[in-house]
Amino acid sequence: MPEGPVFDEPWQAQAFAIAVTLQDRGILGRQDFAEALGSELETGQDYWDAWLAALEGLLAEHGLADTGSLDERTAAWQRAAVATPHGSPITLDADPERLRHP
Repeated sequence: MPEGPVFDEPWQAQAFAIAVTLQDRGILGRQDFAEALGSELETGQDYWDAWLAALEGLLAEHGLADTGSLDERTAAWQRAAVATPHGSPITLDADPERLRHP
């Protein structure tokens, strides 16, 4: 059995937990998720990037989140990451766009 963390990054654990919770609650089907993940993996993406893409796609398909909202939140995190000093935790409060439009 491998030692060490199962996930390389906290976001991977969070994406995993969201997908499993939605499946456990019957909101997303396990087979649907497996097929979506398989399709994403066929594109050659990294496993966890494929996992996230599958989850986002199914959320949009089921009307639980729209693609525009997902894209804007991704962009906000990316802007916050660039604006955050090295070694500091990244939060959406560091997004320069959010600071301009509170």
